[in-house]
Amino acid sequence: MDTMKGLKRTSYCNDVDGIGTTAVVGGYVQKIRDLGNLIFIDLRDRTGIVQLAFDDATDRAVFEKAASCRGEYVLLAKGVVRERESKTDKIKTGNIEIAVDDLRILAKAQTPPFEITDDTKVNEELRLKYRYLDLRRSVLQKNLMLRSKIAKSARDYFYENGFIEVETPMLMKSTPEGARDYIVPSRIHHGSFYALPQSPQIYKQLLMVAGCDRYIQLARCFRDEDLRADRQPEFTQIDMEMSFVDVEDILEIAEGFVNRVFKDVIDVDIPIPLPRLTYAEAMERFGSDKPDTRFGMELTDISDIVKDCGFGVFTSAINDGGSVRAITAKNAAKTLTRKEIDKLTEYVRGIGAKGLAFIRWVDDSPSCGFAKFLENGELDKILERCGAEKGDVVLIVADKNKVTLPVLGALRLAVAKQLDIIPEGYNFLWITDFPFFEYNDETNSWDAMHHPFTMPADDCIQYLDTAPEKVTAKAYDLVLNGTELSSGSIRITDYELQQRMFEALGLTDEEIEAKFGFLVEAYKYGAPPHGGMGIGLDRLAMIMCGCDNLRDVTAFPKVQNASELMSMAPGSVSDEQLKELAIEIVEENE
Repeated sequence: MDTMKGLKRTSYCNDVDGIGTTAVVGGYVQKIRDLGNLIFIDLRDRTGIVQLAFDDATDRAVFEKAASCRGEYVLLAKGVVRERESKTDKIKTGNIEIAVDDLRILAKAQTPPFEITDDTKVNEELRLKYRYLDLRRSVLQKNLMLRSKIAKSARDYFYENGFIEVETPMLMKSTPEGARDYIVPSRIHHGSFYALPQSPQIYKQLLMVAGCDRYIQLARCFRDEDLRADRQPEFTQIDMEMSFVDVEDILEIAEGFVNRVFKDVIDVDIPIPLPRLTYAEAMERFGSDKPDTRFGMELTDISDIVKDCGFGVFTSAINDGGSVRAITAKNAAKTLTRKEIDKLTEYVRGIGAKGLAFIRWVDDSPSCGFAKFLENGELDKILERCGAEKGDVVLIVADKNKVTLPVLGALRLAVAKQLDIIPEGYNFLWITDFPFFEYNDETNSWDAMHHPFTMPADDCIQYLDTAPEKVTAKAYDLVLNGTELSSGSIRITDYELQQRMFEALGLTDEEIEAKFGFLVEAYKYGAPPHGGMGIGLDRLAMIMCGCDNLRDVTAFPKVQNASELMSMAPGSVSDEQLKELAIEIVEENE
């Protein structure tokens, strides 16, 4: 095998330029074309491809070495840049090539289990098993580089705005933050455990108590929860906290970051200030607290029209305190056939609805299965309220609002994707005025919708003990194209108010001390008003890259069962390691 001795790379492949100059490039063999007296090698690195040329003028030993190369060999090549005879506009360097006079084979490669190409049909499981090969594909290389640019832009922006970067612990005390902790046993303290941080929440609040004033961190976070396309068990937050601020100050800083990062990374102008919706308005209009506002199809309440009709599905929902609501799919009658609507019915049943009523207007008069239950003129009123015309389909759900709204919100998105009506673009949105509490039907108690350190709105504190459902929070979410990028709030800093909040959540003094004692104690020594948020770097990169899966912007991702196919993590450990931790593995059937 050759060495690099005496030869040093001068250019990345995509940056080679200047006819007549000498260039040294290194990379992987993408393709070889051996024409007998001519050999062309496409050399690939993270920036792109350049053609290496070998001909009658090439030293014979160099020519024979080129002929011995195979796909994915690692090469270092030196030569003079010259004009290509056969030009191409498919690559940036399509007008030039390097006439090689020195070639080094630095590493040979076996035939890879799949071709290293962007247009791959190979199943994802195989690609993840050989992730180090999969990452050689230019599309993933570009994603990782874009993600890196986002991180740099974030640091530049927050540094320029007076933030300091502070690292918080990875091994911390387990505290309830909404998801299941990953726990780490202590070798020294038998029977005790660390937790990996779900977020740096408590530590960044303590940094405000400590007087750091403005904190930023690209923080690794861990949550042991079910995975999906926009969720990984470990992820990165662009995490920030600010002192002596209220909601408007934090939103202004966050909007400045959004504007900056999109301009820096993909040269897109995001107009600010960003639009806002209250939680209540977002649920009423879109059935979601993270709505995609790039398209319409908003929810319509038709309860008042059908409250006295003879259709029991509608009237019983209303009598039980619920509502009857609809979405209208414009020009969808040909696509949403009866068979397709049956599929949508099964879909909504799978997410909590009892069924799906519909009006499908194909011919001169609309087809409506429940029309016989309606009084004269009621169908026309429904159509008018919903803005429905010939060619449209109206989809209706009746139930309690906690079912009707989110089911229609999910159905709205599913139908829009099926009809392919979601335009390109970046629609940012603030969701504000969240309820502080949400009722847990399983425990018959109130839980914090965000976390127990969130400050309630000033005019709602009076309802803490008597009417929790009326309490709104100084909390806000940043949504982009229907994806929640960030969740944040102003924090409670008053010791007595924090105690009241813990009590409203049903925590005993013992639980408060065990889980949050050190934070509560810190408040006794004076805490400035503060708040913050964490912006999901992974999700931001996913959307900016135009991907629909976090695995495409994560170097070594986990799959749905939280395993990593390349290293086969998680794995077993030795009996000796378990003994050191005083842990015994007990089989389930014992």
